[in-house]
Amino acid sequence: MIADILHPLEAVLETSFTPEAVCVVLAEIFHVQSSEVALLRLEQDRLHFLYPKHLQSTGAIPISSSAVAAHTALSKKAEIFNNFAFVKHARIFESIRPLGAEVSEEHLALPIQKLMSVPIIENVESTVLGVIQISRKGTEARFIPDFTREEMHDLELAADLLATAPFLLSLQHDPCF
Repeated sequence: MIADILHPLEAVLETSFTPEAVCVVLAEIFHVQSSEVALLRLEQDRLHFLYPKHLQSTGAIPISSSAVAAHTALSKKAEIFNNFAFVKHARIFESIRPLGAEVSEEHLALPIQKLMSVPIIENVESTVLGVIQISRKGTEARFIPDFTREEMHDLELAADLLATAPFLLSLQHDPCF
């Protein structure tokens, strides 16, 4: 049984098979901007961005790296970072703006202050298909609400639903994950 809050995600998975549609619904469910949702697919030993679209061509995250998404995929465990600004991480993806984005000060990418990172696991063989991340960005962490255990649980349920999405199942995955 899925949580009532996830019914919109279930509906979009039945009618639209695009990562963008799924991530827009996840943004609504978790009350964040769509730019605060990341969906990555594991392809061999690298995580590739499916969303946001502007990060698809920026490269991939090696599963052996110290990136939070890589750790999530390897550990197969969900994580909450309500102090993410203090977690050592590469800020490269935070600084990349979509093509055509305004260069003015108000449109610069804000730093991630809070983050939930959850593996998407195919249930039959416990194969990691990808990672879903929800962040909260802002200038200062103290002005941004923490993620709760209930929200983490809802994101884990969302990841279970995403494990059936064709855009994650379309590739062969390394069976060691």
